[in-house]
Amino acid sequence: MCGIVGLFLKKPDMENQLGSLLAGMLSTMCERGPDSAGFAVYGAATPGRTKITLQSAKPDEDFAKLQASLAQEKGSDLKLSVNDTHAVLSAPTEKLDAVKALLRSSHPSIRIMATGESIEIYKEVGNPNDVAERFDLAHMTGTHAIGHTRMATESAVTTLGAHPFSTGPDQCLVHNGSLSNHNSLRRELIRDGMTFETENDTEVAASYLTWRMKQGMNLGEALEKGLEDLDGFFTFVVGTKSGFGVVRDPIACKPAVMAETDDYVAFGSEYRALVGLPGIDKAKVWEPEPATVYFWQR
Repeated sequence: MCGIVGLFLKKPDMENQLGSLLAGMLSTMCERGPDSAGFAVYGAATPGRTKITLQSAKPDEDFAKLQASLAQEKGSDLKLSVNDTHAVLSAPTEKLDAVKALLRSSHPSIRIMATGESIEIYKEVGNPNDVAERFDLAHMTGTHAIGHTRMATESAVTTLGAHPFSTGPDQCLVHNGSLSNHNSLRRELIRDGMTFETENDTEVAASYLTWRMKQGMNLGEALEKGLEDLDGFFTFVVGTKSGFGVVRDPIACKPAVMAETDDYVAFGSEYRALVGLPGIDKAKVWEPEPATVYFWQR
């Protein structure tokens, strides 16, 4: 159930290929997750600005109203770029809280998918190939990206239930598996100030990592601690501003394969996700070990 892909580029001269390579990888995973799909792309950051990825079930109406609201904010330097049911709102970082407050009070039907300097998240219900095409993934550029095709098992097939889940700045997570203690862990996280929008166990995993990092852990330490606190079968691929990480549970029954060359590191739920990558015939290919954290960053 579910398919995961990830691609981390080591060299800047490949960044214009990121979207096309990830689209090809995602396409191979359609059979593993036919009901919805999503991807996170980490692109160029602009110092002093934060990107907010938005989603609406009525994009024509909602984004037109939002654009009108932004036009009234004189001198705010807010820029909105619409892509189908999603949009990216670029704002000065010091105005991020005010922009979020505006969205909550005046545009409650618009959902925030992610915030950060680099991250953009796109996800919708439907065949993964159709989702990739409607957002024009093939023409996106950046340093690294992760993607997911979902076969729903524990919660409804909805846009919010699709992966990736983002619960912290420039953070996201995709997941293949099932957590058995997500309900009790959700209650614990809510008591400690975390909020949730779905019943999806993957959102709990993402929130858990954000919670741990708020306590001062880095991503590697948070993933290591997660091996103690998260019960179930899982393979996680996690994105951050500077790189991406992979971890499997101690039993590691969910499939996973990785490849590394001088140009990139790639992840797939199956090897067929990697076969179209340049130089794959010369890559180091291996199955990530159980209960082992892998992380690459620039």
